[in-house]
Amino acid sequence: MKYILLSVIAVLILLTFSKKETEMMPLSTEDTILTFGDSLTFGYGAKTDESYPTLLAKYTGLRVINAGVNGDTSEAGLRRLGASLKDPSIKLTILFMGGNDIILKRSMQDLKENLRSMIKMAKEKQIDVLLISVPNVTLFGLSPIDLYEELSKEEDVPLLSAMLADILSDPSLKIDQIHPNAKGYEKMAQEIFKSLKRDTQNVKVSEEGYYCMFCMGCAEERRKEEAKASSR
Repeated sequence: MKYILLSVIAVLILLTFSKKETEMMPLSTEDTILTFGDSLTFGYGAKTDESYPTLLAKYTGLRVINAGVNGDTSEAGLRRLGASLKDPSIKLTILFMGGNDIILKRSMQDLKENLRSMIKMAKEKQIDVLLISVPNVTLFGLSPIDLYEELSKEEDVPLLSAMLADILSDPSLKIDQIHPNAKGYEKMAQEIFKSLKRDTQNVKVSEEGYYCMFCMGCAEERRKEEAKASSR
């Protein structure tokens, strides 16, 4: 019984440390989020103000840079990431790439190593990374690609998986086989927002005091307080 108890405690300690390793640092009002990727980040098929980075900026209240380029591959992304990371206010990069590598039938090993290099580039600048997986699109539907899960574990970064597959599985949320519509991008922003709430701990910001930035309830309460104050 004693040995069983010790084993359970050891497992709990390992799980605790594993969780802490993949947590991202809290963000402040002066921090910037870099969204880096291809047409899915750019917002292909929707208006500029309907792209997920624009919506994410509204949800978080932070500055969000849209560094999505239509048709970009991981190789091209790796070449341009350095320039995108020069802004010292960037504290989080959302890395969402791989779709064009898959469509063009590029090497999955090359895709994995290109993504790894991008993760390392961000980490070298003390910038956290949220990795988003892209499913394989075939005639038989959507299937997960193991390399994203592998990278998440090997490079110790949080992974948002299945989000895109869920969106593309719903005809009402997409314009074609690989691109969401405005509603799809909205769902994308919401899911990323939820992931940030979970992985960045309780991000607290405000112009006066501290509020839970990633809590829509807090934001709503503050709006009510301000409305009451202005009516007096």
